Amino acid sequence: MVAARITVNGKETPISPAAPHTTVLDFLRERGLTGTKEGCAEGECGACSVLVARPGVHKPTDWVAVNACLVPVAALDGQEVVTSEGLATADASGTPAVLHPVQEEMAVRGGSQCGYCTPGFICSMASEYYRPDRCAHAGPADGSGDSDGSEHAPSDSEHGPNGFDLHALSGNLCRCTGYRPIRDAAFAVGMPAEDDPLARRREQSAPAPVATRYTQDDSAFLRPGTLADAVRLLRERPEAVVVAGSTDWGVEVNIRSRRAGCVIAVDRLPELRELRVGSDHIEIGAAQTLTEIERRLDGSVPLLAELFPQFASRLIRNSATLGGNLGTGSPIGDSPPVLLALEASLVLADADGEREVPLGEYFTGYRQSVRRPGELIRAVRVPLPLSPVTAFHKIAKRRFDDISSVAVAFALDIEDGTVRKARIGLGGVAATPVRALATEAALEGRPWTAHTAEAAARVLRTEGTPMDDHRASAGYRSAMLGQSLLKLYARTTEAVSS
Repeated sequence: MVAARITVNGKETPISPAAPHTTVLDFLRERGLTGTKEGCAEGECGACSVLVARPGVHKPTDWVAVNACLVPVAALDGQEVVTSEGLATADASGTPAVLHPVQEEMAVRGGSQCGYCTPGFICSMASEYYRPDRCAHAGPADGSGDSDGSEHAPSDSEHGPNGFDLHALSGNLCRCTGYRPIRDAAFAVGMPAEDDPLARRREQSAPAPVATRYTQDDSAFLRPGTLADAVRLLRERPEAVVVAGSTDWGVEVNIRSRRAGCVIAVDRLPELRELRVGSDHIEIGAAQTLTEIERRLDGSVPLLAELFPQFASRLIRNSATLGGNLGTGSPIGDSPPVLLALEASLVLADADGEREVPLGEYFTGYRQSVRRPGELIRAVRVPLPLSPVTAFHKIAKRRFDDISSVAVAFALDIEDGTVRKARIGLGGVAATPVRALATEAALEGRPWTAHTAEAAARVLRTEGTPMDDHRASAGYRSAMLGQSLLKLYARTTEAVSS
């Protein structure tokens, strides 16, 4: 097998002798690329952001920003990485000589002060700069244009006239400059020039995933080439840690110093990366990143479309997967309440075949599930048709990039003023994500009126077993459950009256 290698700023370099748990961040810094910084080691500050060439949604390749502090460098075997140093144009001696347009705008608009966070901002901003469909949402340079390039509606507070989506920077923190000049820089960048090498690189295919068997110091990082190879490995190595985007395992490695004798990566398995829309269900591959799902579905599942902007940050969504979020079994994961409301099921695969399990029957206890040793989550199936009235309410201390105190997802069928069907998923109020079965029963078959909503809200306040912790009290959680249903009723009646 070919030795593991990674291409950084156009130069190929061997990964050895790095330990299998070594992060991309540490690997880069050990090689003198110190623009990439460590701020939190948890994927919450973005100081470590770098660009990775990934299969594109609208072009053969997308430049995707990821948290280098979370990703094992062995996971990028055969892949291409660009750091903040690699964005500037070098002179004949190889010294960066001409600033990249993103770097130029950050400099002239005062977007950097101490500079610690700046390289991470630059890489996240560059990822959005190179987003292929950004130009389709750009208006005139003076900001007077519509999002489709027409001349009427102005941009909103989170989208610039150049089509720049500020959510691209939601995972980057700055503690001294302030965000206005950074936003000014983001909204001022133009479109990539035709001879821009990174823009031209998008027209070629991204590096294909390679089967990896990287061992060092009695530990191994393994990337099987097929699902069959993966489940066979899991049967042989039941103690192995399975990773996709490493947004959870990376924190364990960094903060809790956990080490694994064997890590098996499933993020590039083709069988886990399909998205199929059938006549009676949508099947979403468990290893697709949340950003890929969001862009491929393009709003066709409104409840998921409402979830995505509230799920961590763009940097995390560029790596995180539904399979990983469900596989950890966390009671405060944001996707389970939504998928419970959508009546989703999971396709579990092992060396003996596949089985389908309704998500409502998947969780059995705190971080426990019916998934057997050796099984992988291959896909998530969402039945069709979708309920027309949906909402996702995430109660947290910050608008974005935060952990839920309570998460509530609603999916209702309302016909002729009567609730024909109600599905409600809850997170953060029990040892597992749960369906609000009593509240569903209190709604179904009743008129969608203020009286019904108020009565059902009283029931919803009693669902689950909320507890007091540092995020919220049990009483607050119960109150927010009931308030969420009243909020849904108010918004649906407002929509009808308008």
